[in-house]
Amino acid sequence: MTNVIVVIGAGSIGQAIARRVSAGKHVLLADLRQDNADAAAKVLGDAGFEVSTATVDVCSRQSVQALVETATALGAVTGVIHAAGVSPTQASPATILKVDLYGTALVLEEFGNVIAHGGAGVVIASQSGHRLPALTPEQDKALATTPADELLALPMLQPDQVTDPLHAYQLSKRGNSLRVMAEAVRWGKRGARVNTISPGIIITPLARDELNGPRGEGYWRMIKLCPVGRAGTPDEVGTVGALLMGPEGAFITGSDVLMDGGVTAAYWYGELAPK
Repeated sequence: MTNVIVVIGAGSIGQAIARRVSAGKHVLLADLRQDNADAAAKVLGDAGFEVSTATVDVCSRQSVQALVETATALGAVTGVIHAAGVSPTQASPATILKVDLYGTALVLEEFGNVIAHGGAGVVIASQSGHRLPALTPEQDKALATTPADELLALPMLQPDQVTDPLHAYQLSKRGNSLRVMAEAVRWGKRGARVNTISPGIIITPLARDELNGPRGEGYWRMIKLCPVGRAGTPDEVGTVGALLMGPEGAFITGSDVLMDGGVTAAYWYGELAPK
């Protein structure tokens, strides 16, 4: 039986994790844009991995279900790497909530129905989720457990409540880690695990958009004033992904690993603290 690793969002971070966990397995690379999936497939294929591609719109249940069918036809889904998303510079609050929050809930729900015993998933959240002030226990529970198709109807997510793309992004990424905690309970019943990684500024094409966008000055300041004093690399995220998906991470599920060079530490207790 072939073991299949599904990578949703064929960018640098998804590829970096896939390279660490996919030797001897079949990699199914899925992206909204076929050309992105094809480019990633060429890189991984040239590096010796067995790869196929698919397109997926994570905002569409039908599309995610079609991806599940493609994956299960290839073999047993032993790994899911969910790295698709949009950033505050790229999209409106409504689009961010739809792609980053609802899309992630859909992926977790649908792949949680088929993940193999001993399998593992990783969802890429963000340091941004750690800079959102505490929500109420009721709000936390709503983000974690509201059925995916009812999520965007929550009062706290309505346009009059979420007017700024950064706020939408922070809520989505906080929601991702909460959702994964709740899903870890369900995945555990299948003998599988799932965790989030909350990276800081990792140098990818998306990050370059941010660094050169309207919030660029703030991003450069974060890099300069964080304890580590630099941005991260996709390979460093790959190392954490490999731990969480591999046998050495067998006791870790429902967790979130913040890896941001200390930006969040500096935001709450250092030079990045809001004046």
